[in-house]
Amino acid sequence: MTQALGFFITGTDTDVGKTYVSCALLQAATAYGLTTAAVKPLAAGGIKTKDGSQNEDALLLQKNCSLSLSYQEVNPLCLEQAIAPHIAAQQAGISLQAGLLAEHCRSVLEKGADLTLIEGAGGWLVPLNDREFVGNIVSALNIPVILVVGMRLGCLNHALLTVRALQSDGVRLHGWIANQLDPHMPAYHENLNTLQSMIEAPLLAVLPWNPDGADGALNPGNIFFGE
Repeated sequence: MTQALGFFITGTDTDVGKTYVSCALLQAATAYGLTTAAVKPLAAGGIKTKDGSQNEDALLLQKNCSLSLSYQEVNPLCLEQAIAPHIAAQQAGISLQAGLLAEHCRSVLEKGADLTLIEGAGGWLVPLNDREFVGNIVSALNIPVILVVGMRLGCLNHALLTVRALQSDGVRLHGWIANQLDPHMPAYHENLNTLQSMIEAPLLAVLPWNPDGADGALNPGNIFFGE
């Protein structure tokens, strides 16, 4: 491997498995022999710990990094309320700025892990303030995106709208990962085939329904390096 890689993980909606997919990728990359790091620059919804409010998804990311990162490095801003981040921030008297969040992500990218994943909050057009969205963090960093598609009823519209938004914002979609959320989804394979035919970026992996969580059953060589 000649250079470190960084990717932003976004999803077609809230609760589509961004953290599940990110942890699976981190586990697989570590098993592949890569050093790994992760960042969730903004989280809405915290649990009280002796070290303050912490987000469960960010704790999972921290646990699955091979680099030793403090919680603050993984998640610099944890808003207590599990609601839209800009509303939670307003209630907490905090001003969210894409540039500051991107700067923190950049500080972790500069640690030089072979693979660094940056996980977004909610979907691509989640507002940060009255002018900026989560996607503005990616524009500031100029890194490619991996889209997690939650495979359930409605995924076609959500996925294609997100891809169109990514294209409109001028960011590069490295590929997408299908995460089956509903084990009884009608016409699952037909929906998967439709997305493959309509999304120009490659389908990187298909994660079947797995209530037990991430198992690292991915080949990062194929996903990141095209082996």
